Amino acid sequence: MRKVAILGGSRTPFVKSMTSYQGLSNQTMLTAAMNDLVNKTNLKGKLLGDVIAGTVMNHPFDYNLTREVVLGTELDPRTPGLNIQRACGTGLEAANLVALKIAAGQMESGIAGGSDTNSDIPFVGQRRLTHFMIKLQNAKTLTDKLKILSSFNPKMLKPEIPAVKEPRTGLSMGEHTELMVKEWGITREAQDQLALESHQKAAKAYEEGFYDDLIINFQGLKKDAFTRKDTSLEKLGKLKPAFDFSGKGSLTAGNSTPLTDGASVVLMGSEEFAKENNLEVMAYFKDAEVAAVDFVHGEGLLMGPTIAVSRLLERNNLTLQDFDFYEIHEAFAGQVLCTLKAWEDPAYCKRVLGRDKAMGSIDRNKMNVKGGSLAVGHPFAATGGRIVAAAGKILKEAGKGRLLVSVCTAGGMGVAAIIER
Repeated sequence: MRKVAILGGSRTPFVKSMTSYQGLSNQTMLTAAMNDLVNKTNLKGKLLGDVIAGTVMNHPFDYNLTREVVLGTELDPRTPGLNIQRACGTGLEAANLVALKIAAGQMESGIAGGSDTNSDIPFVGQRRLTHFMIKLQNAKTLTDKLKILSSFNPKMLKPEIPAVKEPRTGLSMGEHTELMVKEWGITREAQDQLALESHQKAAKAYEEGFYDDLIINFQGLKKDAFTRKDTSLEKLGKLKPAFDFSGKGSLTAGNSTPLTDGASVVLMGSEEFAKENNLEVMAYFKDAEVAAVDFVHGEGLLMGPTIAVSRLLERNNLTLQDFDFYEIHEAFAGQVLCTLKAWEDPAYCKRVLGRDKAMGSIDRNKMNVKGGSLAVGHPFAATGGRIVAAAGKILKEAGKGRLLVSVCTAGGMGVAAIIER
């Protein structure tokens, strides 16, 4: 298996849904991010092995999205494109698939990415209206048509709007996370503290110029809309619960990611491709793992990363402490804290992970050192690309090191990866 290099990344600023990117499609955002990446890596006219990307909130008009995005860039138009979807792990899974194809020698280079917007969600007609129209169209005689028309119900015309809820439980991610933090005894104060640290790290990263060459100028913006340099525990503590209104809720708008619009992409290639195109290797995408939990029957919805990371470390003969940096997706501060606590719990590690002892704790100072999703936002499918590109730059600036990526997803899944330099 050949080494797979991370060679560059670009993304739009991440913004609150229903605001700055209102009316823009995933295709528009993803094309903008990819064009920037193509331009700054001098890939105009280049034929790449594949471009793999996806969305979670996919509009029917964005059919064959990734291929259409490729055709909207200055890449060689013969470059293929593939759509994928693994909920919030879509971007990281895209990077994994590109890496596998490069490592196996199927191609020399590829782009991975993702985009999501809640500001371009279509109104969806009810399925029973679709079925009614098909029956009416297929009716052969006037009598048959009249019979079908008599079954028409005006309520069929009421559109349905896709909701970010688990179909099998009817609960949102926030509601599921409320169950998790209660099970693990995670306090409101601990969640707010993690959120504060995320904002402080992101604000510092902006001041130091870390994001200058990663975030494009798009729609008059050059910075994520969420980072709060002036936030405090006092301000966070005044926010009301957002999911559990019983008086026992601890998840708020401050310690939960907001609905976000944005897109991200990352360029990956073989060492030979990097040398031929005069591209600096930022870091190497070494390995990845995916796992899932049975959340329908009581396991925590967002605990999948605990398993994915455990398997990944075992396969690579590493411990949780063998890392210089950790990028743990902050869907909710509570989710991160539940994951960290589970790795420290001998009973959980034995029962769920099949380990003889606890995986142990990590140094929180090494976690999300440039800010996490709570501070920069979380456009579902774009988070993976954001993290991989940032991880590459973190290791590039450090000169060497090993970084662990962990992303939780809807459907009770988790995706993890190891990035090295």
